[in-house]
Amino acid sequence: MSTCTSIDVKPLTLGPFTLDSRLIVGTGKYESLDLMAEALDASGARAITVAVRRERLLDEQGRSLLDAIDLDRYVVLPNTAGCFDAADAVRVARLGRELLDQIGNAGKDWVKLEVLGDTTTLLPDPVGTLEACRTLVDDGFHVLCYTSDDPIMAARLRDAGATSVMPAGSPIGSGRGIANPAAIRIIHDILKNPDMGGDPDYPLVVDAGVGSPGDVTMAMELGADGVLLNTGIAHAKDPVAMAHAMRLACEAGYHGARAGRIGKKLYASASSPWTGMINVIPGE
Repeated sequence: MSTCTSIDVKPLTLGPFTLDSRLIVGTGKYESLDLMAEALDASGARAITVAVRRERLLDEQGRSLLDAIDLDRYVVLPNTAGCFDAADAVRVARLGRELLDQIGNAGKDWVKLEVLGDTTTLLPDPVGTLEACRTLVDDGFHVLCYTSDDPIMAARLRDAGATSVMPAGSPIGSGRGIANPAAIRIIHDILKNPDMGGDPDYPLVVDAGVGSPGDVTMAMELGADGVLLNTGIAHAKDPVAMAHAMRLACEAGYHGARAGRIGKKLYASASSPWTGMINVIPGE
């Protein structure tokens, strides 16, 4: 009989990067850099996202976010958060590559691409995202694309050369979890099922909207290869405890997806067989 432990979780490969955690976490929205560092440690993550724009790299005291990160431990995944058109996203991605090249972090060759449609919903602009993805792929980036849960757009981003397609569970920072599980499952099948033209090794990462450990587990059970989140940890009452819970949830979902769950039935099914039972009459 096998025993499941965290070491049984296979590494996640995203382009040239191999990570021994399938949870990717952000570095924004924490009350302090010290709290952020504790939460990152508790999450077990090996890749962390950093918004490249200069104003997001400094706290209220003018301290650099990068000074609080162990760059020997984490691979930094630059993201283009706050960009609302393809040209701006491409510019910010290139700035991120230059920044990480200067500090010697391996993450300089990849980017989490976000091209947002508006400041209210923070939903991705599909046209701008596809345009920026093509440009960055041609520029030598390994592009992880934040997108909606539209299966057709997911396929187009893959075909444009995206290293990973990252559909939102729900809008950024909403904490609503996986709003449309069926859409995530369809994206999984389109990208990974050979019978639908997919590649089983193509990485699918659910990004945004995760609010609880249960959301992480659901994403993994739907077939995601990893989960990326920030607000669900950073804005929890106890970010460090929540980061630890998210870590365990990711591992649980990984094992659950591969264990083979029972089918759902309308009626009950007894755990013990009815035949061969010994009737015991009270008082006899």
